[in-house]
Amino acid sequence: MHRRSFLAGLSASAVLAPGAVWALNEASASTLINRLVTDINGVIASGKSENAMYREFERIFKNYSDTSYIAAYALGVDARRASGSQKKAFSKAFQGYISRKYGKRFREFIGGRLEVKNVKRVKKWYEVSTIAYLKGEAPFEVTFLVSDRSGKDLFFNMYIEGVNLLLTERTEIGAILDSNKGDIDTMIKELKRLS
Repeated sequence: MHRRSFLAGLSASAVLAPGAVWALNEASASTLINRLVTDINGVIASGKSENAMYREFERIFKNYSDTSYIAAYALGVDARRASGSQKKAFSKAFQGYISRKYGKRFREFIGGRLEVKNVKRVKKWYEVSTIAYLKGEAPFEVTFLVSDRSGKDLFFNMYIEGVNLLLTERTEIGAILDSNKGDIDTMIKELKRLS
């Protein structure tokens, strides 16, 4: 379970590099994943305090991911009844929640790495298949989904041995909302406290 937590965090805390001047293709999708991994590893190896690391992971998530899409997907059908201000507040709270939730796992995996093995186009996005190498673990496959639909090259989902990050987070957020009797504002407040 450690490796799934780490890699889910990797995707949730960061999602690819800022938009490039070229159209998304196999080479740029692969390059972006490598930049993502380099940035994450830089934070891990920085020696900063945990709180400082969480702030860095939140910055990476905000700058590198399609945050609007990920947050909207996590909120699911309840986004339809949320006001504009609630959606904005949820997106911000979700960024912090994801950064804290998965950032705590990163120190356990110092020295790990991902290597890009294959890139292929699927509909309007690219699948970037990588092999993850973590200390004390057998290598395993992680697939990143990269798109430029927002106008930037961004990572919007990943599969860890078949486990879908977006579906996992939608389930988690749905459970938090249910525990608050469907009250979006209360759920947002709870999300700010969770890690």
